[in-house]
Amino acid sequence: MNIANRLTCLRIMLTFVFMFFLFCHGLWAKSLALLVFIFAALSDFFDGWIAHKKNMVTDFGKLMDPIADKILVIAAFAAFVQMQLIEAWMVVIIIAREILITSLRLFALNKGKVLSATKAGKHKTVSQMAVIFLILGFIVLKEVMLTFYTWNPAWEKLFREGIYILMLVTIALTLYSGLSYLWDNRKIIAKL
Repeated sequence: MNIANRLTCLRIMLTFVFMFFLFCHGLWAKSLALLVFIFAALSDFFDGWIAHKKNMVTDFGKLMDPIADKILVIAAFAAFVQMQLIEAWMVVIIIAREILITSLRLFALNKGKVLSATKAGKHKTVSQMAVIFLILGFIVLKEVMLTFYTWNPAWEKLFREGIYILMLVTIALTLYSGLSYLWDNRKIIAKL
């Protein structure tokens, strides 16, 4: 297994570390959750960069890299639903898109075809990661304020409204990337 594929596997393991710290109480735990998520997200960038630069692109990487992304992203969004920061229907749309596209990729792989991620899919992943970073930033900021100062409920309302709007944009990009993926691979899909 090459270094790029090891980074992909590491990202899956870091998801569980991230979740552990996110649900622990206190500023340090929330800060560690943010740091672990940042490291996991950076591993996504580096595994792709290394794979292309060192010519280490493998079928395993083509399949598992987007799956590792999905595990990390869906875990974060599911946690935010449990923390009542986003609505469940938003995560259902994200999961439905991921199941549909991943199932299609697995079916194609079974037929000897490897369907790589598209640019729209990469943009979707970046938008989802950005929203997750912002939500985690909000969580850490709130912990800082609760620990050292006071927390104003008006800030909470403002942040929640901002998160809702950003999630709507992310949902739109998620739907667009799914439809774009189906369209870009329509000829291969028709032959399956």
